[in-house]
Amino acid sequence: MNRLMRAILAIFFVMVIAVSVISVSHGLFKSARMDLTEQKLYTLSDGTKEILGGLTQPITLKLFYTKTAAINSSIDQIRYYNNYYTFVRALLEEYQAYGKGNVKLEVIDPRPFTEEELAAVRYGLRRIPMSQEENFIFGLVVQTEFGVNKVIEFFAPDRQQLVEYDISYLIDTALTREKSRLGVLSALDMIGDTGYMAQMKQMQGQQPKPKWNIITHLEKQYEVTMVPKDTTEITDVDLLLVIHPKEFSEQTQFAIDQFVLKGGRAIVCVDPYCVSDMPEQMQRMQGMPHARNSNLAKLLNNWGLTMPANTFAGDRKLAVIGGQPPTKILGIIRLTDAHGCFNKDKVITAQLNDVTTFYPGVLKVKPTAGDGLTLDYTPLLSTSKQGNAWRVDSPIEVERADYPKFMRQFRDGTESVVIGYQVTGDFKSAFPDGIQVPDEAAKTEGDETAPAMKTITGLTESAEPCSVIVLADVDMFSDMAAYQRTFIGVSPVGGNSAFLLNAIEDLSGSTSLISIRSRGNFRRPFTVVDDIEADADAETAQEESRIMTQIQGFEKQLNEKIRAIEGENKGQLIGQTIIEEKQKIEVQLRAAEKELRDIKMQKRQKVESLKRKLRNYCTLLGPGIMLVVAVLLGIYRATKRRRYISHASDA
Repeated sequence: MNRLMRAILAIFFVMVIAVSVISVSHGLFKSARMDLTEQKLYTLSDGTKEILGGLTQPITLKLFYTKTAAINSSIDQIRYYNNYYTFVRALLEEYQAYGKGNVKLEVIDPRPFTEEELAAVRYGLRRIPMSQEENFIFGLVVQTEFGVNKVIEFFAPDRQQLVEYDISYLIDTALTREKSRLGVLSALDMIGDTGYMAQMKQMQGQQPKPKWNIITHLEKQYEVTMVPKDTTEITDVDLLLVIHPKEFSEQTQFAIDQFVLKGGRAIVCVDPYCVSDMPEQMQRMQGMPHARNSNLAKLLNNWGLTMPANTFAGDRKLAVIGGQPPTKILGIIRLTDAHGCFNKDKVITAQLNDVTTFYPGVLKVKPTAGDGLTLDYTPLLSTSKQGNAWRVDSPIEVERADYPKFMRQFRDGTESVVIGYQVTGDFKSAFPDGIQVPDEAAKTEGDETAPAMKTITGLTESAEPCSVIVLADVDMFSDMAAYQRTFIGVSPVGGNSAFLLNAIEDLSGSTSLISIRSRGNFRRPFTVVDDIEADADAETAQEESRIMTQIQGFEKQLNEKIRAIEGENKGQLIGQTIIEEKQKIEVQLRAAEKELRDIKMQKRQKVESLKRKLRNYCTLLGPGIMLVVAVLLGIYRATKRRRYISHASDA
């Protein structure tokens, strides 16, 4: 057998061995998986494993995805979903693997005019037209053997970090759970214009008030009831959500107090300045004052908390950049996991990535909190360690916000400022003696038109431990902070809505779902660059403020000299002294402006230095390693050649 034939046979047998090894490995290690992502994006949470482990009947997961159409589509936004589909399918395969035979996965490509497409329509999956015949479909149906169907109409990309929760929620509710009753008590019109009012506004050419997206979101998972603002008793709800309790009567506060003491759970959102609380059109036209703050001071005080008026939580590192020209807005801060803004020991916030707040207030625990009580205060949301409180003298300063001024006057702190607390323990009533209310059945002596007063009493303390969550911001759940509109509809942004759902689940007593709420951060921010810029801002803030004061002073002097030239010396020979003073001020002004540019350049150079280091690391390390290997290999070969020549000459 010649050399060529032996080489051919060797290649053939190597291929046979390789195919055999792959086939055997595929069978033996089919269930073996390794998640190499930093935040374990493809690993199921413990809560999901608990739900799957508790399955008592088989379920079928039907994943509908128009794969053929998406691959051939010329629309970039549609082609993007191919990667998202791969992620969802891999996650569902994990469900099937942990289901231990109780979970069956079906992947369906609903082509036009097929039974699969008709099934997707019957299940109510959302269809996005791509052409006259083709529709884009990407949804999930969870089906039990008893005919219960739960549906995710469409996998929105901005909900990617919540996808495991959505799937697990469908499985959990399809088998065991009924909708909890959620009461919403608010001074804001969160339900919007409906029915006759909406029709009337449309007939008048006006835009009806839309329902808040967070309410629409909650209605999909809970039985939501709007509690009247003047309620006297809160019943038939499992959990109470109080949003912006502005100017609530004592009777309404008493109803909240009694609801909590009876074992009801509550989430209370107060706000020192609610951006979403817009005045009515008539108020704006007449220039009438409109208060935007809310506070349940008596109840909060009884729970051991205070929220100072006109005081906000700020953080130079977390301030959002916006406006024209772009500048950091101290009133809008994005709380991030990277800066330690979430309590990692609480399932409500353990896996959140970012939450955006608008002019959040500051919550403080009173030194005498819990006198005679056993109360625990658990911070949920807070600024970074460099955060601090800042205040204004009047809300008008916020309405006419001078963002650069706010930032110049802000001073970094040394400890976190808390925006949200969970308070648990044995509560006492804020109204131990009850409240006085009109008695319509009786009349006051001597005045038949005025009703007499009567006293309403209730529980003075709770019979069992209570729990409330208090947040110093309302706008975090508004449409401008928690949602955005895309070409496929409205989708959540960041972790704002996830945080509220986490809190509701926690107070409702379901812990399995909470631990799987957030999948982790799919967006990888440049936190190192952000920290460098924030540190540079902090280092130069005082110097910038001093220089800006100098510049303003020089500009004021310069304007005075110009007015003097145009006034007293108009039509006359301008005095040489005035001209020299003007020129001297201009020189000082230019020098101060140059000093300010130099300081800003120093901040920029720190970022540029990091960029150069990364560029050198990425572009020089690889070639450098290859060069070293080549040199070592060359030395090795040269040495080997010399030894070979030496041995040959000796022979």
